Amino acid sequence: MGSVATSTLAWVGFCSFILVMLAIDLGVFNRKPHEISYRNAAIWSGVWITLALIFFGLLLGPLGWELFGAARHQKALEFITGYLIELSLSVDNLFVFLLIFSYFKVPPKYQHRVLYWGVLGALVMRVTMILIGTELIERFHWIIYLLGAFLVYTGIQMLRGGEPELEPDKQPIIRFITRHVPVVRYYERRKFFTKVDGKRVGTLLFLVLVVVEVTDLVFAVDSIPAIFGVTTDRFIVYTSNVFAILGLRSLYFALAGLMKLFHHLHYGLAFVLIFIGVKMLASMKYDLPTWVTFVVIAIALGTSILASILLPEKAAKA
Repeated sequence: MGSVATSTLAWVGFCSFILVMLAIDLGVFNRKPHEISYRNAAIWSGVWITLALIFFGLLLGPLGWELFGAARHQKALEFITGYLIELSLSVDNLFVFLLIFSYFKVPPKYQHRVLYWGVLGALVMRVTMILIGTELIERFHWIIYLLGAFLVYTGIQMLRGGEPELEPDKQPIIRFITRHVPVVRYYERRKFFTKVDGKRVGTLLFLVLVVVEVTDLVFAVDSIPAIFGVTTDRFIVYTSNVFAILGLRSLYFALAGLMKLFHHLHYGLAFVLIFIGVKMLASMKYDLPTWVTFVVIAIALGTSILASILLPEKAAKA
């Protein structure tokens, strides 16, 4: 096991790297508002997936040895399993983001800016939830069983649920925000705030950002407990979350036109939640190897995607 200084250095180094990548993204490649092309989105999606795989390799090699010693192979497997869980559950966010942007008629050239700042907010929220969650589990191990039961319930609800309905104006959080922050119902270029009669008010783009942040918070309530079923190591949980979230923006633009093809994906996601939930509930007597968890999740997601391709939506309904 690496020293405290090495662990701290790894946290600082990882966070610094992420901030540099985000600065390059917004400050260099997306400095001016423009519509993200499929080619650009596909390239950036490939970049983030490649970076996650490189990080996986580093955990197997020198970085893993410094941090975890002989346990580096186990930690690397936990990372890649957690990354797969987070990335697959994050795909479900894409459908909701598409509905949000359609509902508010967000111009395509401003969508990247909303998702960019939405990601920054998501990183802060998730690291807070991860630190609190791991601390609670270390102090009160029985919480793991509550989280397991919650995941099973959520998975069953996902199986029963239909198409998501979106009416942001009727949501309590939106009413609360608009009650305390004056919001104009139009876009002021790429600005989140503007001035009306000398007073600072939020624009419609600000309201969209709030909806995106709240949506991510709701999804985090499912995804973070799911990865706790694989590992409670703060560094592994956070890094797998970060790579999945950062790749989500590019993945949205790459798959925006193809989302309807994955109409059976929610079955695979529901199975993943139920499987992880049962694994957490049974952890007192049965310690399922991480590689088995990875294989089961990969097969479930692959099967749901394959079913979506082979069985079109019309045929499924018939």
